[in-house]
Amino acid sequence: MNQPIKILETIRQGQIGGGESHLLSLVENLDRSVYEPVVLSHTEGPMVDQLKAAGIKTYVIPTTKPFDMGVWKKVQHLIKSENIRLVHAHGTRAFSNCFWAAKQLKLPVVYTIHGWSFHDDQNFLVKKIRTYSEGFLTRQANVNISVSASNQATGKNAIKGFNSIVINNGINQDKYNPRNSYPDLRKEWGIPDDHVVVLFVARFIHQKQPWQLIKSFALALKKHPKMRLVMVGDGDQKPKALEIVKELGIQEAVVFQSFRQDVPAVLANADIFVLPSLWEGLPIALLEAMAMGKAVIGTYVDGTKEVLQDQQNGVLVSMNNIDSTLADAIVDLAQHPQKRSGLGNRAIQTISDTYSAATMTRQVENIYRGLII
Repeated sequence: MNQPIKILETIRQGQIGGGESHLLSLVENLDRSVYEPVVLSHTEGPMVDQLKAAGIKTYVIPTTKPFDMGVWKKVQHLIKSENIRLVHAHGTRAFSNCFWAAKQLKLPVVYTIHGWSFHDDQNFLVKKIRTYSEGFLTRQANVNISVSASNQATGKNAIKGFNSIVINNGINQDKYNPRNSYPDLRKEWGIPDDHVVVLFVARFIHQKQPWQLIKSFALALKKHPKMRLVMVGDGDQKPKALEIVKELGIQEAVVFQSFRQDVPAVLANADIFVLPSLWEGLPIALLEAMAMGKAVIGTYVDGTKEVLQDQQNGVLVSMNNIDSTLADAIVDLAQHPQKRSGLGNRAIQTISDTYSAATMTRQVENIYRGLII
């Protein structure tokens, strides 16, 4: 009997984020009779712990830098020692630290682009360097995967000759199922039963705009006081987020939590999910909230604008005057429970139709099959 083919799945960090959740779904759904995933992370964290607990061979080669030549030979040694047949990099930093080893060993490489490292809000020089770097990396891959058609289009507009296959991120609807039984976390958070819970689950980083959400929520609170904002996550902008809440005098209305493993339960206890990102590839946190039947609010950026049809399966807000437009969207949903229910039901259908983890994995396996001879 043939041994399963070993695939190195590499990711920048062991914390739980969009790319990390994608990797977890992928390795959970791979056909183990054909493929054996081996995971390389560049930091420790709960994702690493989850993978090891699931019996998946997982390594950490520490670095927080892109193009860190100091780890390239270590990655090469790992690939050789594990008899890896194909390398699948998830995100820019992971790919920048494994492409050299894969090329030295003449192995096929797949690059999944979980959103670009260049963005319109960067200064000219930073954006130019990052666009050049992404162009270089995408040319090193045998196959590039875009997680949304809109993010693929952004790449084609910025990088001459860029080409990719679109494979949407997928969600496990057995895990993210609103019909499952979940604990009452509102009591843990001290939230009255008659209050609307607005939820943010993401890293506290510039991209996700946690400060903006707090400011907009404070405006919304003046129009609809029976609300609570629950913010789950960690990151470099969290200390300032705590300060903003105090400055606005809304400490009683905001609950901060560190990253939690029970995300389906967290979502089950929310009424509205908000992700006010400045950019995205295809936000998995948004898809998870939709799978749980939540009324979601997102910004008009790559990925999000592709998933959401405004006022049909969620609400899209423009970056223009976002203070007031986001606040108005929150108030509207808080005041109309039937609207929330309708949006949530159609969100579940959207995930069922288009964003299945099993479908995503079969499409990735097709790429593996075509590259491994």
